[in-house]
Amino acid sequence: MKKNPDAQDIDFDSMMSGVKKIQQDKVVFSRHQKQNTQLKKKQADDEAKKVSASFEFSDGFESYSDTQQVISFVQPEGDKSELKKLRRGVYAPDLILDLHGLTKEQSKRELAALLHEAHKQRHYCVSIMHGKGNQVLKRAVPNWLMQHPGVMAFHQAPKTWGGESAVLVLMELPEESFTWPQE
Repeated sequence: MKKNPDAQDIDFDSMMSGVKKIQQDKVVFSRHQKQNTQLKKKQADDEAKKVSASFEFSDGFESYSDTQQVISFVQPEGDKSELKKLRRGVYAPDLILDLHGLTKEQSKRELAALLHEAHKQRHYCVSIMHGKGNQVLKRAVPNWLMQHPGVMAFHQAPKTWGGESAVLVLMELPEESFTWPQE
């Protein structure tokens, strides 16, 4: 015995006659919308770093050009004994900045943000890992550090903190905020 297919359709239609269509309450994001949201967040973070790093470095200033010499500098009014302690590895860095994989402009912004943060949090010693590579950053980082008023001294890091591919930096802080390490 065959059933009439139209009879089944009529029964279903009659059963659904008073039903309203449900509106979808889920929001579906496409892959591009997620990427745009992440990109906007990254741009906002970069903008915040620019604002927090109020110091601008000049690329026109060049004091260090020979990358074969040991990187070392102390402000004219600075204490040379502090530079010796830095060279011997007495100070351990409180903050470490790794510039591997960054462009020169990105590195400049990150360095300014690090120095700003170190001053704000009252860190006395920071490490900057510029790497070896083509030595673009190895030449640029010391020139930028010499321009910053908060940098008291810097020296090529000892092997334990990166050796030839890193620089240890001493920051100027008010006397009452820092206690000298015991030797």
